[in-house]
Amino acid sequence: MAKIELIATSAFGIEAIVNRELHNLGYTDTKVENGKITFMANELGVCRSNLWLRSAERVLLKMGEFKALTFEELFQQTKALPWEQWLPIDAEFPVEGKSIKSKLFSISDCQAIVKKAIVERLKEVYGISWFKETGPKYKIEVALLKDIATLTIDTSGAGLHKRGYRKLAGQAPLKETLASAMINLSYWKADRALIDPCCGTGTIPIEAAMIALNRAPGLKREFVAETWPTIKEKLWQEAREEAEDLYKRDQELHIYGSDIDSKALQLARAHCEDAGLTDKIFFQRLPAAEVRSRFQYGHIITNPPYGERLGEEEEVKQLYRDLGETFKQLETWSLHMITTDKHPELLIGRRWDKSRKLYNGRLECHYYQFFGPKPPRRPRENEEVSSSPLIKE
Repeated sequence: MAKIELIATSAFGIEAIVNRELHNLGYTDTKVENGKITFMANELGVCRSNLWLRSAERVLLKMGEFKALTFEELFQQTKALPWEQWLPIDAEFPVEGKSIKSKLFSISDCQAIVKKAIVERLKEVYGISWFKETGPKYKIEVALLKDIATLTIDTSGAGLHKRGYRKLAGQAPLKETLASAMINLSYWKADRALIDPCCGTGTIPIEAAMIALNRAPGLKREFVAETWPTIKEKLWQEAREEAEDLYKRDQELHIYGSDIDSKALQLARAHCEDAGLTDKIFFQRLPAAEVRSRFQYGHIITNPPYGERLGEEEEVKQLYRDLGETFKQLETWSLHMITTDKHPELLIGRRWDKSRKLYNGRLECHYYQFFGPKPPRRPRENEEVSSSPLIKE
């Protein structure tokens, strides 16, 4: 199999997490830049990275990168790339574009020129003058940044945050990719309890369960590159069989989600069922102030409301105070929360230990981490006393 240059795109602030995920997959020849990680793989790597990357947005096939100050340069250098190695004679190949701080700032013109250049290249290769584009889809992007053009083909199709279990939408959903990054940044382990007291539709508990079970996040979905003749079906089968073999179905978990919104909890339970994790996660309607646990060590990981709507500010402040009170009661636990609030310590009642800028959609947020004491190396026996550790004594 040939060496291929791929790009895993990511939200700003979590590039290091995606890079770590790639290294865990065995792809260590990486280059980290803002919003993307370039890495070397082969055709099987296209399958494995799509199946396994938890925090990346997409996996792109990098066709070429060059400086382009004029439309003629863009045309000629695009035409010089070996598009026929990937695009069959019946390929559907729409072109999207973006331009930042570049002389070629007209996105529509750049798209048209790239499309024309590819067509001219394929005309010479296939010996035809008209392409019906009735076959597999190859979404091409021309991205210009400071006059450097990067040409890619999307191998994912729908964004990688679409795992296949969240078919129902709740209010202000947290992307699965960001939830996964939050969990990884917390350094929570499967042998510790995890509570999300503002769980909404269940994204954080479900992503945590998939991480703990070592379940590939893309196992229940399909990818556009599965329709490409260049990547053989047996490679996708091999990657999926590997993922099934590594799935730790029997791992015991202590993951809990609570919320005061009964409709959100209905969606959370439905999503959990679609994910096949109903026996791994416990959901309960409960105010944040009443959340307790009999587990001695654990992590609260949550995405509480931000109070962006008019009239919600005081309500959100009280919720943060309630989270702070709960955190005080769980004195050996750690708290990890993402919010737009600049000074959550004033409401939590304790200075945060670590802060990282992240983006929830287009909202600039900070991920605040309040660390508890480190647990002993070996878990104590009989730590669990109650089978419903969210219930207040």
